[in-house]
Amino acid sequence: MISGSQRHLFELPDGVAYLNCAYLSPNLRAVRVAGQAAVAQKSRPWEITARDFFADSDRARDLFAGLIGGDPAGVAIVPSVSYGVGVAAANVAVASGQRIVVLADQFPSNVYPWRELAARRDARVHAVVRPDGEDWTVALIEAIDERTAVVAVPNCHWTDGTLVDLVAVGQAARAAGAALVVDGTQSVGAHPFDVGDVQPDFLVNAAYKWLLGPYSLGFLYAAPHRRDGVPLEHNWITRAGSEDFAGLVDYVDGYQPGAVRYDAGERSNFALMPMGIAALEQILDWEVVEIAAYAARLTGRVEREAARTGLDPVPAGLRVSHLMGVRFPGGVPADLTDRLAAASVYVSVRGDSVRVSPHVFNTERDVDRLLEVLAG
Repeated sequence: MISGSQRHLFELPDGVAYLNCAYLSPNLRAVRVAGQAAVAQKSRPWEITARDFFADSDRARDLFAGLIGGDPAGVAIVPSVSYGVGVAAANVAVASGQRIVVLADQFPSNVYPWRELAARRDARVHAVVRPDGEDWTVALIEAIDERTAVVAVPNCHWTDGTLVDLVAVGQAARAAGAALVVDGTQSVGAHPFDVGDVQPDFLVNAAYKWLLGPYSLGFLYAAPHRRDGVPLEHNWITRAGSEDFAGLVDYVDGYQPGAVRYDAGERSNFALMPMGIAALEQILDWEVVEIAAYAARLTGRVEREAARTGLDPVPAGLRVSHLMGVRFPGGVPADLTDRLAAASVYVSVRGDSVRVSPHVFNTERDVDRLLEVLAG
């Protein structure tokens, strides 16, 4: 159990209340050290061996697979969510007249690729409007029918943490013969997720938020029946036998087994990969259920106190524990951002919500300082 703040493992100054992990996570000390050592290694390229192009990538696959209850063979290494969604869009069937279902105001990286695909296939992107009571799941299931080719959604809405029941949505998608593509960037690592329960066709995750990793590193999980598709690019390291550097000019058509075929070029990134590994190791050591429980204690207090002062927080039953929106009856005050900055309190304004997203580096005092500013 995480009994207290883990702030000592990060490098946050005492005077900063950083409740903004949904924007960018701060580095763990261990992640910074790993990155510095990795950058230094490139100054000695003669020490980088052929095995180094594979070992860290394989370790990262193992760790991410463990985080989502999957198998390493299903994990590809990508640089961004848009890249991973691009892979998914290249490998799902969408016919003329069909629909791709998304959430209204969904994060653009899981919208633009579908708009482009829909335009090419004479299909349509259907955005499910935010429902009364904010129960996305019911509204999504009602939108899934025989016309649906793809359901492309997150586990929670990025602006306010409102929850999507992916198990129920996945069942509805499969019943309609539709593919399920999940952007887990705002949930995986802080909210329990199991690919065995959800059964996505593809799951995409950036590392720089709740995976506590570096920017420009991410992961793509492909279901077993999606591992023989078409990659976005054709690089050397994903091909069969690529471990044999001397034989690389003996061109082959076959790929390394599993989802490796979807790996981005230069996936062995010697600076970023050790940082991502260090972060994943720490998350697995803490355990996601414990991270979620710790965050729930903090967001629960924000919810209670904000409601008491007349604000409108998204209630716990409709959101994830680590990310929540707080709305003002008359809209976000024009001077709120300035007041927050003056108090060294960091959250995000997204849409009509003040988005609060704590992690284990936060303390009760951080919450106190936020509440003081919100109260005016």
